[in-house]
Amino acid sequence: QVQLVESGGGLVQPGGSLRLSCAASGSIFIIYAMGWYRQAPKKQRELVAVITSGGSTNYADSVKGRFTITRDNAKNTVYLQMNSLKPEDTAVYYCNADLTSSAYPSRHNSWGQGTQVTVSS
Repeated sequence: QVQLVESGGGLVQPGGSLRLSCAASGSIFIIYAMGWYRQAPKKQRELVAVITSGGSTNYADSVKGRFTITRDNAKNTVYLQMNSLKPEDTAVYYCNADLTSSAYPSRHNSWGQGTQVTVSS
């Protein structure tokens, strides 16, 4: 069974920074892409950033230039450095991995439990 465990959320003032981490563990065969999504109250979950195993990245327009996604393949860990945070960044942030595992050999998505990020003065 695969687990994705997020950490690093919290309360920060506008203009501040936070760094989220997500570690994948379990009987993992291959992790193709890892990413971060977020869901604000009464809104749909949206993609924030994604990174492939080769290091290619893609960002939502709303976070370009402020957020940076990186990945440590040896540790099966993905990070999201969030700078110049705005109140509209407030949401639950979810880690996602596109992977195969011993339990589910077909390529599929696995999700973390989410971590709250609140940007407020």
